[in-house]
Amino acid sequence: MRKAMETIAHVMPDRVRGEREGEQHSYIGKPLDRLDARDKVMGRAKFSAEYPVDGLLYAALVYSTIAKGTIENIDTSATETSPGVVMVITHENASKMRVPKPFNVEGDPSSGTSEVPILNTRQVSWNGQPIGVVIADTEDRAWEAALLVRVTYNPEPAMISFEESIAYARKPQQILGEEPEVMRGNPDEQLRSAPHRVDLQFETPPYNHNAIEPHATIAKWENDDKVTMWDTSQFTVGASNSIADSFGLKKGNVRLLAPYVGGGFGGKGGIWAYNQLCVLAAKMTGKPVRLVLTRAGVFRSVGGRTPSRQRVAIGADGHGKILSFIHEGVTAQSTDNDFPEQFSFPPRHLYAMNSFRIGQKVTSVNRIANTYMRAPGESIGTFAVESALDALAYEMKMDPIELRLYNEPEKDPVSGNEFSSRHLREAYLRGAEKFAWKTRPIEARSQRKGGWLIGQGVATGTYPVYRMITAARIRLHADGTAVVQSAAQEMGMGTATVQTQHAAELLGLPISQVRFEYGDSTLPAAGVAGGSSQTVSIALAVQEAATKLLKVLLSLAQKGENSLLAGVSVEEVQAENEGIFRKDRPMVGESFAAILKRSGKDFIEAESKTEAPMETLKYSMHSYAAQFAEVRVNDRTGEIRMNRFLGSFDTGRILNPKTAISQFRGGIVMGIGMALTEETLFDDRTGRIMNATLAEYHVPVQADVPQIEVLYTGIADPKTPLGAHGIGEIGITGVAAAIANAVFHATGKRVMNLPITLDKLL
Repeated sequence: MRKAMETIAHVMPDRVRGEREGEQHSYIGKPLDRLDARDKVMGRAKFSAEYPVDGLLYAALVYSTIAKGTIENIDTSATETSPGVVMVITHENASKMRVPKPFNVEGDPSSGTSEVPILNTRQVSWNGQPIGVVIADTEDRAWEAALLVRVTYNPEPAMISFEESIAYARKPQQILGEEPEVMRGNPDEQLRSAPHRVDLQFETPPYNHNAIEPHATIAKWENDDKVTMWDTSQFTVGASNSIADSFGLKKGNVRLLAPYVGGGFGGKGGIWAYNQLCVLAAKMTGKPVRLVLTRAGVFRSVGGRTPSRQRVAIGADGHGKILSFIHEGVTAQSTDNDFPEQFSFPPRHLYAMNSFRIGQKVTSVNRIANTYMRAPGESIGTFAVESALDALAYEMKMDPIELRLYNEPEKDPVSGNEFSSRHLREAYLRGAEKFAWKTRPIEARSQRKGGWLIGQGVATGTYPVYRMITAARIRLHADGTAVVQSAAQEMGMGTATVQTQHAAELLGLPISQVRFEYGDSTLPAAGVAGGSSQTVSIALAVQEAATKLLKVLLSLAQKGENSLLAGVSVEEVQAENEGIFRKDRPMVGESFAAILKRSGKDFIEAESKTEAPMETLKYSMHSYAAQFAEVRVNDRTGEIRMNRFLGSFDTGRILNPKTAISQFRGGIVMGIGMALTEETLFDDRTGRIMNATLAEYHVPVQADVPQIEVLYTGIADPKTPLGAHGIGEIGITGVAAAIANAVFHATGKRVMNLPITLDKLL
């Protein structure tokens, strides 16, 4: 392995492969600043709670304080007489609402997260379930009055403890459309007979998203059959459809606006009780209403990541070839939702295996519905898998990278499909060289600086390539400007910037003459901003719309007398220099402005909706990461500090290095929190979240984050739009394992339950 790293001659170029050079308006691959950066820095960018709406009222929620039971009595008399209170809504007077359909990105999109009929029932299913809404003339008065509601309950026995619920675990019918268990050969027998083996159990706690912008909605009704919402949504179309369904409205009669979203990580992908209740409050008061969750309110009424218990057992021969791979365990989900987080997915695609059994079970608890959180499944799954593989490397006295590369598969280990693009080896070799991995001693607890033990660890990350059915519209104006429209979302990842770059390049226009409109459910439908799917999904729709637009332009140009483009097919022309020109004779063509002026049109437009992503059924399509961590651990106190981190990624073509590197780093920071500081603590007696504030739920702060280096191969995937992959999720995968492996290398202690706190090292 070290020899391979020392002698490697092929170093991937810093420039994205296939990037065109020397062409006018070649924007893809350029590190452009975010187009919305100045508005955000100057405070001109309006987020959901900031829209000026006349006559606005304010709502606050009342939360249940038991985990299961029924409401016996709810006394709102003190609340109703509190200053400024306009209305109090409970199960006793709430209008009937339908339960939104479960989260779905196909066909008729929806974004329901729970089966609980919010406020239309006496039944309580978790501690924190909204059981009342107080509407007042100011936000402070609404919050204060909500505290005056007095509730008596008929409690019922609840299953709160994940530990206790495991005894009742069951196999789910499916996991994201895949079989809950896959198996080949006799992995148990092969494990028993393997010359080298490890058999370990790992645990991960619940986590919460904690986006910098708390969840918020403003709702305004028009004529009792139309609603406008300003909302912190990652899925404008799904959310608007679900609200329409809940209130019995036509789909197009709910307009949801979410131009700026201050972080989401999955928690804003579905609709929650607060969305429905804000719309309900506006309907029942006849006034526009704003509902902003407190930080504690986000914890109690918006779901996070599930806890998990995982077993990983690996058997290998004397050379390191994996003979048996067993990955199984259990996750929890709410009694009122169906989302078994797919921790068992990573090993299905990572390593060549003689035999395997990979699967998981689920159990139900009386807690807030769990939901998608950055790299759902893969982030917690890679912690267990990559920690166990590291343990096997130590058992064999083999370099951890060498063991991984020795088991690189030629095809997908489970499906047998060809990889659309897989350059994990290159990512590892580049990362190892930059990280100076070859200087690392193989023995654990062998490096010390003063009172600190030093260690380095590595892990693989993987995340699937998803593409959603998405529509886009391009409108080209006679003044040479263009507007691209799609009901997409911008959460700070640079979507608007990258799509503007793409459209400007397709149309041959200066980027200053292209505008991308998004965050509006009435625009051409886009998929959820999740699963690292949005960039490639929109890119394909924009590409198809641009092709249609080019056909329209060529047809108009050819109607002119003595047209320079007469008899030319659309395949023989291209858009560049603000017009259409022949490919074989680049000086021959006509400007967009001239074509439209002669045609008497102020603008023309074209729209396209992409087909289903059939390529994901034919190929194994994934992003990959080689994550490198160095930690120091205080020999006396057990305190852990990050020294440095390097992520080396294989994610297809990089469309904007500046925004991409920011995404990679953000994922790594979130992975540091997952490994060292974060966990949601439930009181197993009451179901109450005990640390529902940022003072007690510890996200990484500046002092916790080291210098983070980012590398990427930049090799285009020939099977994806623009050769790109999504990058939002891959940054976090493998990070917790790399840190845990570095801690073991420093101390000789393998921590198998997150977070890795100092008490586990003393």
